[in-house]
Amino acid sequence: MPVMHRGVRYNCRVLFLNRRILLIRPKMALANEGNYQELRWFTPWSRSRQTEEYFLPRMIQEVTEQETVPFGDAVLATQDTCIGSEVCEELWTPHSPHIDMGLDGVEIFTNASGSHHVLRKAHARVDLVTMATSKNGGIYLLANQKGCDGDRLYYDGCAMVAMNGRVFAQGSQFSLADVEVLTATLDLEDVRSYRAEISSRNLAQASRVSPYPRVKVDFALSHREDVPEPLSEALEWKYHSVGEEISLGPACWLWDFLRRSQQAGFFLPLSGGIDSAATACLVYSMCHQVCEAVKDGNQDVLADVRAITSQVSYTPQDPQELCGRLLTTCYMASENSSQETSDRARELAEQIGSHHVRLSIDPAVKAVMGIFHLVTGKSPRFAAHGGSSRENVALQNIQARLRMVITYLFAQLSLWSRGAGGGLLVLGSTNVDESLLGYLTKYDCSSADINPIGGVSKTDLRTFVQFCAERFQLPALQRILAAPATAELEPLADGRVSQTDEEDMGMTYEELSVFGRLRKLAKMGPYSMFCRLLHTWAGVYTPRQVADKVKRFFATYSVNRHKAATLTPACHAENYSPDDSRFDPRPLLYRSGWPWQFRCVDTQVLQLERGQRQDLDGVD
Repeated sequence: MPVMHRGVRYNCRVLFLNRRILLIRPKMALANEGNYQELRWFTPWSRSRQTEEYFLPRMIQEVTEQETVPFGDAVLATQDTCIGSEVCEELWTPHSPHIDMGLDGVEIFTNASGSHHVLRKAHARVDLVTMATSKNGGIYLLANQKGCDGDRLYYDGCAMVAMNGRVFAQGSQFSLADVEVLTATLDLEDVRSYRAEISSRNLAQASRVSPYPRVKVDFALSHREDVPEPLSEALEWKYHSVGEEISLGPACWLWDFLRRSQQAGFFLPLSGGIDSAATACLVYSMCHQVCEAVKDGNQDVLADVRAITSQVSYTPQDPQELCGRLLTTCYMASENSSQETSDRARELAEQIGSHHVRLSIDPAVKAVMGIFHLVTGKSPRFAAHGGSSRENVALQNIQARLRMVITYLFAQLSLWSRGAGGGLLVLGSTNVDESLLGYLTKYDCSSADINPIGGVSKTDLRTFVQFCAERFQLPALQRILAAPATAELEPLADGRVSQTDEEDMGMTYEELSVFGRLRKLAKMGPYSMFCRLLHTWAGVYTPRQVADKVKRFFATYSVNRHKAATLTPACHAENYSPDDSRFDPRPLLYRSGWPWQFRCVDTQVLQLERGQRQDLDGVD
């Protein structure tokens, strides 16, 4: 909780026992990168191994019957052991407090964490906890927040109990339950025996460590009657596959948003492509989890379902039936749409049970273009019909933007037209790679209330859709996986799709993921990225081809960076997200030609090509 001490605001853990506060432990290392800006609100406690008196507010004094309590960096000494405390980020720092605490005799470390979900992050979290007790011995209790906090992050639990480098209890990573209690029965003598055998720890470090202030607690965690209690057995951590993670994490995030927004469901433009299909599958997965939670007796989830559906006696049992109540899908056809995508959208809607609508946007497109012709006397044409690039893009954009307008109209009035109450949250379906490159129309169907796949790469989405096809028995997804990704905004060629996403972008989605990670995680610009990929893609592309791809990425990214300012709030699941609101704040305007950087790349390419020619000249 936030605690004001001597006019300074600290982020603290408050440790209490039997209505009395034992210690207020301020956080010493604040998270101030990526999604976190703790330094905006709090000051880190910098006085290591020191405490002060904290005068409790009168309203607290009346409850605890205490006037002052210790405030600072200290540990608790019970009758049978010593307990230390870390706070979230401190576990992730190079010199975590548990190191010196363990050397000073602390046997149990507790951590109250607010660690958000990112795909594949559970491995790092488990490694940190097990390594904390493997090198130094001890018991580590990690409790982590669960659920959506009303923003872009989902906190994924993963509570655990570890001892001496092994895990003895594993909590769920994804769940609709608000609270989960995790227990393990361990022997403190195992910690003492383990530590006694590490001579380098005892001789070189533990005997010289500066002691922590100890707050004495008249309490014991163990007693003589514990002898017959069976001890917990060590276990192997069970990790979710990437497909499972996506099916569970963003789906839980969706449920929290739905119940907290007090809306009646979701509205999704379903195009027959992989992105919108993945979004539909997430809603279907959410319905599965809701039905399972209700089946397991979760009364809170049942109450939320009844409030959302406005039916006080309703009990969901079938995910497909529940999906029909909560999800409305809509295929918005135009003269550039193919029958294949329409059929794929309809088949998927039937299999997941969503209420499906099919409509044509052509009358709206013709009406808007009629206004333009009336005012200017001009009629733009597609490139396929002899039009310029500007005309071609404008004609694509008007279709995309009108779909957004129609989407919000139906989200507001769709349930009203069926005699039901409430409105629908609009779901977006732009993946993280398209958001990064700006391969989307500003204020088209990428503009929505929330976007559950906006932090997931196209590659991982394909893995997720394949997982759903097998897990939920949805054969329509196999046809969607086999189809090329396309926006279907340009005229068809003989009734078939003539436009594909990867051709439009000039790079594959796999390559785009590589660019995204190097840009954000490795902090690379054009020249350093070219140098890295020169070796990574050696044997696949020539130096000039690598240079062309890198320059195309940065030119397109910089031209479209302004679109990041309007991205729909998305579930954060990938560390190269371009989310401009908090995670990746950067300029919205770049020099798209990158003159100095691109010149360095071109110079390096010429030198490499010159060297290759000289090598060939020396060959007989």
